[in-house]
Amino acid sequence: MKNLSPGIHEFDFSLENKFFIDIDGAEVQKGKVKACLTVKRSSMLFEMNFHLAGVVSVPCDRCLDDMDLSVESKNRLVVKFGKEYAEESEEIVVIPEDEGAINLAWFLYEFIALATPMKHVHPPGKCNKAMSTKLKKHTTRRAGDDDDEYDSEEVNDEISMDDEETSISTDPRWDALKDLIGNDNN
Repeated sequence: MKNLSPGIHEFDFSLENKFFIDIDGAEVQKGKVKACLTVKRSSMLFEMNFHLAGVVSVPCDRCLDDMDLSVESKNRLVVKFGKEYAEESEEIVVIPEDEGAINLAWFLYEFIALATPMKHVHPPGKCNKAMSTKLKKHTTRRAGDDDDEYDSEEVNDEISMDDEETSISTDPRWDALKDLIGNDNN
């Protein structure tokens, strides 16, 4: 970076499976993302603007099979020279002037991971049928649910994981204990 002349410079990178394997991050392990970097250099400052677009492969939260997700993000990073390495904020990094270089790999990975939606779920009907069947058999059933519904070969993979949508009947013995605790507090 130190040898970069003042002005605007553009760089393109192709981040593929090897990049994600080498980074060894928990969120994304596979993908193909194009990174376009524009660097504006002034005397002691580098303003970097990243545009990332592509597809990453992540495990489905429901069936654990890999699924592809489109990602796109625009990010900014400002790099300044100083005495020692420091991150002044999410967008400002100080690097030692005598080093004069910064490895952008982890920043690129973080930008991609942050662009990935938090919920990774296949579209309806696309989850692994065997895993969906096992998940249905081991999820808490509401009182009155018919066991035959869980034995059918065709399983709907729309399993709700939200507490608000899942009504769990309680054990009357626990209810009696809760009443005792409630009576002691009065």
